[in-house]
Amino acid sequence: MGSHQLTPPGSDDTGNRIEDYALIGDCRTAALVGIDGSIDWLCWPRFDSPACFAALLGTTENGRWRIAPAAPTTRATRRYLGDTMVLETLFQTSTGSIAVIDFMAHDGGSLIRIVEGRTGRVDVEMELELRFEYGSAVPWVTHLPSGSAGIRAVAGPDQVALRTTIPLFGRGLSTVGQFTVVPGDRIGFTLTHAASHDPLPAAPDIDAELRATLKFWSNWAERCTYRGRWAPAVRRSLLTLKALSHRVTGGIVAAPTTSLPEQLGGARNWDYRYCWPRDAAFTLQALLNAGYRDEAQAWSAWLRRAVAGAPDQLRTLYGLGGERWLPEHTLPWLSGHRGSVPVRVGNAASTQLQLDVFGELLHALYTECAVGLADPASGWGLQTALIEHLETLWERPDEGIWEVRGGTRHFTLSKAMCWVAFDRAIRTAETWSLPAPLDRWRALRNRIHTLVCERGYNAERGSFTQIFDGDTLDASLLLLPQIGFLPADDPRMTATIEAIGADLMIDGLIRRYRTEETNDGLQGREGAFLACSFWYVDALTLLGRHAQAEAFFTHLLGLCNDVGLLAEEYDPVAQRMLGNFPQAFSHLALINAATRLGS
Repeated sequence: MGSHQLTPPGSDDTGNRIEDYALIGDCRTAALVGIDGSIDWLCWPRFDSPACFAALLGTTENGRWRIAPAAPTTRATRRYLGDTMVLETLFQTSTGSIAVIDFMAHDGGSLIRIVEGRTGRVDVEMELELRFEYGSAVPWVTHLPSGSAGIRAVAGPDQVALRTTIPLFGRGLSTVGQFTVVPGDRIGFTLTHAASHDPLPAAPDIDAELRATLKFWSNWAERCTYRGRWAPAVRRSLLTLKALSHRVTGGIVAAPTTSLPEQLGGARNWDYRYCWPRDAAFTLQALLNAGYRDEAQAWSAWLRRAVAGAPDQLRTLYGLGGERWLPEHTLPWLSGHRGSVPVRVGNAASTQLQLDVFGELLHALYTECAVGLADPASGWGLQTALIEHLETLWERPDEGIWEVRGGTRHFTLSKAMCWVAFDRAIRTAETWSLPAPLDRWRALRNRIHTLVCERGYNAERGSFTQIFDGDTLDASLLLLPQIGFLPADDPRMTATIEAIGADLMIDGLIRRYRTEETNDGLQGREGAFLACSFWYVDALTLLGRHAQAEAFFTHLLGLCNDVGLLAEEYDPVAQRMLGNFPQAFSHLALINAATRLGS
């Protein structure tokens, strides 16, 4: 964390990289703030609403809000103010320095920016380009009523009010302002969203909102019970996870963005602004390990509501409120992050068959009962319905944990997670004396375990493989010891961990699989998947190789950007982040790996 190297003027590598952004949010939605002072991504009023700033996936013409010195910046540093989601960026120029403080008001609905003069005399520019509907809709802009300084922008269902004390004027389809600050000057800007049919939102009190927001995040962070040596990184990851949660529904989005590429210029661009039941067990583990029982309870309640209903209609992902209909389409007017197209909204993987989800769900439901978050009897009907449905389809091929689009196969981890589903259902019935056909379930559990060990293990290669009767590796196999399928020191498992470290590691990071060897339905090579790299730390820890695990974990922490955030993937060759950002799965894996390593 600390200073950040700006892209040199005239470089071919123009524009913000993924790691150049920081996150601010209000537990309803979130914005990405670039190191250059530009907010390039914001969906309002929810994470999954259409964006009003979409320059992240296109150009400045698709919407952004930039506040920065008019003269070239010689150095930019930024930090979160303590354990909060309030961001401070310090810009230095040849004539002086300014700070820009960015946050989303805790009570929701307002994005607030404060410019403070720190040294010398600095000319500052503000440029606001609002574009609703993912950068496609230019709003109608008018001045606020007499007595109020600022503008109102309206398009379709949305309205936004910008309030500030500096004069504003139009330049093309932008609203701009220019002003000068010296030490002691403090200029505020508030951008407030509301439905266009509602009255104009009231002007927030900037100082009161700042105090309330700082207090909210600081108080929340103080509840963290993790006291190990990696406490700063764990707290930042937990704060990020909290910022990706929706305070009303309890859902947690995988990321606040869509279509940030897994390969620059490629087509591996997906919408992650939804909630994956697959993340349930990892999320519960991370929250409970850090002492956040209320948040675990809210996530657990969301999970039960979302998956309720006919078990044959179980989805692999849901909307923030548990919505199931998430059709995927593309936005052709957006040129993509650094030319990576298509830009997608919605996610077709919601209708895939992913058998591993049953295992993650049943494990999460068992965990919440074991720690007293839920009454075992009250949810037993749902669990038995899910298990009875799984009995009819566990032998089918599926799309697997990575949601491949190259056709269904018998993925080894998917079958192992079916074993988990039956195992946790059996444990639940045994622990709380609930009615169940235990003999039948135990027979199925044993049958699946035997099948995975026979067809998921390649004796010639000496390791478990991605698919039955195959010879390719998959980093998801690192989860087998964590789920209790086999202990890490089982010779087959130890050999698998070593094989993954040898075959899937690139420059100290673990790839999911070799894309050139696996028909995943897409061309091109992706980066190293950061969650898999943390799973490797877990595996080393379970093997008792603590020094090696700690060294690998320290290396991974060094990949966080200057404010402690991680994307989905990392390209060790280009040394840059890839994929949606920040990624809950990466931060969950960080938290759980730190906890497993101990103090």
